[in-house]
Amino acid sequence: MARRLPPLNPLRAFEATARHGSLSKAAAELNVTHGAVSHQIKALEASLDVQLFERHGQRVKLSPHGAELLPAVSSAFDGIAAATARLRRPVSSGALTITCVPALLSFWLIPRLGSFTALYPGIQLTLNASNDPGDIRSADVDVCVLYGNGSWTDCWLKKWSELELFPVVSPTLINNRPIRTVRDLAGQTILHGDDGREWHTWLAAADALDLGRFQEHHFADARLSVEAAVHGNGVALGDTVTASTLLARGQLVSPFNLSVPAVDDFYVVCRSDLRSVPVVKAFIDWIFAEKEVAAGTIEAPLAGQIAIRKKRAPTPRKQTPRLE
Repeated sequence: MARRLPPLNPLRAFEATARHGSLSKAAAELNVTHGAVSHQIKALEASLDVQLFERHGQRVKLSPHGAELLPAVSSAFDGIAAATARLRRPVSSGALTITCVPALLSFWLIPRLGSFTALYPGIQLTLNASNDPGDIRSADVDVCVLYGNGSWTDCWLKKWSELELFPVVSPTLINNRPIRTVRDLAGQTILHGDDGREWHTWLAAADALDLGRFQEHHFADARLSVEAAVHGNGVALGDTVTASTLLARGQLVSPFNLSVPAVDDFYVVCRSDLRSVPVVKAFIDWIFAEKEVAAGTIEAPLAGQIAIRKKRAPTPRKQTPRLE
């Protein structure tokens, strides 16, 4: 059955007048004339067929009927105001599950997590180390930060950062086994965070593919290979995003001034239907903004003293037109 409710404006006039105990103050709050408030209250009284106020000169006092009506009206207006404020207010609470590339999670995201918590103390995060594009479709995951080529379809994605790769090593190891030229890498243990493609790319740029066989260790991801380098187990490839803090703290050094573009890039990805969800939007906006802050405060990580020039592609030889 449809509700039969009095008109909204007379109810607003009634509530404001009862709260102030004055028609004039109610009129000032509602930005209407004294006569308009009086007319709206009389219309409400006629609609309900009861007297809501007792008039005493310039002052008004609630009648028994008015006193009975006021709590329900005030509660209704308070509820509307609170709901409206919640809609307009930035998201302040909720739960969010994030999967992130292991190295980026450990070396970049977690050190900056306090910034997110300060902005959104009511948002509870669940952080999982993963670089599996299958997480995009998982009902248990809200946002993915992936390392890849960005070819995923039927989802929202945006490139977060490009990467440059360069060798990193612990100060203790390089002091004990100095690296003065690229040829000295032959006496080091090479730490891989992939199948070997990234080191091959760097060595090719350094014109050092002929160094022969190395002592090598392979790890499941770049986080583990970089951690192994921190502990002095060999030389790994760091990147311009995740290695910056370790370099700034002196836990790693970069012996060479040569970097090469990584095979892939970092992307922020989520299902299209989640992109506009307030807690999802809050995290995505924050991670892009935090990257800009980091870019403005951290110096370029390449401080290597050993200069290596990238190999230039051979210049195509000009061909002399054949005379027929």
